[in-house]
Amino acid sequence: MSPVKDLTKEPPRSPRNRLSGYVIMARMIDKGRATIHGTVGEYHFACPLDQMLFTFKGVQADEVKKLLASSSDDAEVVNWFNAHGTPKTAEETKAWSDEVETSRPYNDPEKKDWFAGECAKLGLRPERSTLFDYLEADDAATFKK
Repeated sequence: MSPVKDLTKEPPRSPRNRLSGYVIMARMIDKGRATIHGTVGEYHFACPLDQMLFTFKGVQADEVKKLLASSSDDAEVVNWFNAHGTPKTAEETKAWSDEVETSRPYNDPEKKDWFAGECAKLGLRPERSTLFDYLEADDAATFKK
């Protein structure tokens, strides 16, 4: 069994960390397992970021949570994702992951003000920052020693 991270003491894996080509998945696994074990801290499983992955694959958060409660390792989760929901080719997964990784909320009129405010708190330039840049900087600030 993969160790369960205590997200009150360390951040989940970076959203850039790809498992079988999927961005977000490693981070989602860490948050889901920590939720199940009561060590999630201020993180949230099935948040809008996780929902991007669930929507892409056509799976539901409650199904994934059940999987995380019974799966022994990351490979088992990847295999389940590959076998369930909407079938995706490796090329489709890569294209989606590449698009999500380079997503810039500042360019979205509905998210621009929120993102600019969050980036300002972290010293990031919102017009140059991706969503993943923000998440990694926020993780680093949260666990700064």
